[in-house]
Amino acid sequence: MPNTLHKAERLCRKKIIGEMFSGKARSFACFPLRVVYLPVTEQPYNATILVSVSKRRFKRAVKRNRIKRQVREAYRLNKQLLLPLLEQEKLQVAVAFIYLSDQLASSSHINNQMKRILHRLAETITSNPLRDNKTEESQES
Repeated sequence: MPNTLHKAERLCRKKIIGEMFSGKARSFACFPLRVVYLPVTEQPYNATILVSVSKRRFKRAVKRNRIKRQVREAYRLNKQLLLPLLEQEKLQVAVAFIYLSDQLASSSHINNQMKRILHRLAETITSNPLRDNKTEESQES
């Protein structure tokens, strides 16, 4: 599996983003990141991501963009911890990474936290499989 991050792996559907932040999604924090995830269907990839950095915490776009690049790179390098499990379980998930700290973090720190986050997501999926309500309703009919 190549270590690439295609444009289709980025979450940009407003409907899914709205659902994620309306309270339907699950979340946890692994400082300096907060992770919000939601099971979805009909995506080209098993996992799509969104990276958010608050303008309130970092006024300058240069710093916000740097953090976004660091988070995307950490995900790109470590996504193999999550994707095979999603394929095995035949699940698709949308994940949002929200940067919480008001200080810049080193790339190695973000990379280590990303590993912890993806392990935790994998554990959550294996112990309590994410099932989309629409999928469950269609199976019951």
